Amino acid sequence: MQLFIFDDYESLSHRAADEIISLVKQKPNAVLCLAAGNTPVLTYKYLVQKARDENIDFSNCVFIGLDEWVGIPPENEGSCAWFLRKNIFNNLNFLPSRIHLFDALAVDLHTECNAMDRVIFYAGGIDLMVVGIGMNGHIGFNEPGTSFDLYSHISQLDATTRLVGQKYFKEQTSLGLGLTLGLKHLLESKKVVLLANGRSKADIIQKALLGEINPAVPASIIRRHTESIIMIDKEVASHLKQKDN
Repeated sequence: MQLFIFDDYESLSHRAADEIISLVKQKPNAVLCLAAGNTPVLTYKYLVQKARDENIDFSNCVFIGLDEWVGIPPENEGSCAWFLRKNIFNNLNFLPSRIHLFDALAVDLHTECNAMDRVIFYAGGIDLMVVGIGMNGHIGFNEPGTSFDLYSHISQLDATTRLVGQKYFKEQTSLGLGLTLGLKHLLESKKVVLLANGRSKADIIQKALLGEINPAVPASIIRRHTESIIMIDKEVASHLKQKDN
């Protein structure tokens, strides 16, 4: 595990975008899993800028969705699909046939999870995952208490996730279940980058990086990944007894 502490959100986001660009340059058919959410928004903005400036071709990449709110259609602005379409797919030349997102409206959610696992398996595994960390320590919808040994699964959303998740929707929305890649996918991915910014994430980052590696704090599993990179700003690092990089 590598830890990088940046002066601000902007420099963190530039570095995260560079990590993605570097991989696609080296492996044009890379399998990417890029999380939705507020934290990586600026990373994706810089990613689009850099890709255009350097004429980086994403058409051979495979894209794997990290998670989705069950019952929320992709046209809803609060959905992960809508976020990814707005911030990534509409701005980079990903081929629709190579984009694989959870169908949150699927009749059989277990079959949907199995289908996603097969996609990842036949793609040869995930080359890079870029993820955030929830206020309760979740990654994707792997909520506190989730086994480290799961692949894609249906998640009963934690109260904190349901509450914080409302910020993505224009009106009060019932959120109960999620579909998510499992933490075993994270462990088996070739590289993981975790992003966190802002003082509100300081406590949970401290628990994830300095506390016990335990399903009670799902993000703590990242310390078991030999090719993991933690990118945080100084506000997040305020509770860590670490020197700036």
